[in-house]
Amino acid sequence: MTAFDINALQSELQGKNPRTILKAALAGFDNIAISFSGAEDVVLIDMALQLNKTVQVFSLDTGRLHPETYRFIEQVRKHYQIEIELLTPDREQLDSFVKQKGLFSFYEDGHQQCCAIRKVEPLRRKLATVDAWITGQRKDQSLDTRAEIPEVQIDSVFSGTGKTLIKFNPLLNWRSAQVWDYIEAYQVPFNSLHQHGFISIGCEPCTRPVLPNQHERAGRWWWEDAAKKECGLHGANLKK
Repeated sequence: MTAFDINALQSELQGKNPRTILKAALAGFDNIAISFSGAEDVVLIDMALQLNKTVQVFSLDTGRLHPETYRFIEQVRKHYQIEIELLTPDREQLDSFVKQKGLFSFYEDGHQQCCAIRKVEPLRRKLATVDAWITGQRKDQSLDTRAEIPEVQIDSVFSGTGKTLIKFNPLLNWRSAQVWDYIEAYQVPFNSLHQHGFISIGCEPCTRPVLPNQHERAGRWWWEDAAKKECGLHGANLKK
């Protein structure tokens, strides 16, 4: 698919509902995968399986997730009777990092290096094997970093030499309330941590419950500046 085609497809999909965007994604690419971690992603899985029972699903196992999150992954696997590929960090890189900096260096020098090893590198390995991927990003998750992303785009971060990776964001224009309305209406599984004040859920040391009326990303990397609350999976979102 050429850059011109992507521009045309984005023009066609702009402002469309998630099912329409998913349908276009699954029709346009056979080798495509859904990135799964949170509530939004299970909504996408629920919708996508109605269109394609064999769509790939993967999740990042950083080794630092909450116990509830591991149980949630297994719950989704059993509920939909699907395979979920768990991506793990490179052992040598992780061992070297932990020996050098310990297990909680991100509280002192930021989360980027830890996320690069535990999340970005495994994701890069996976995305090198597919032609397109589907994410649960929403604009209202972060007005600093996600307000201007499109429904479909060339992934400039994970495209390789001679290979263009396409990225679809079907839930881009949904609000959190719409996600939860869908979860309730269709009895979609969700992480039990959501019942204890957690909204945006990442690794256990870097996630905490939010207070009433706080933004959902306030519980992620709370010791850092709000404009830096991306782990690198969507690096192109970060403003230069």
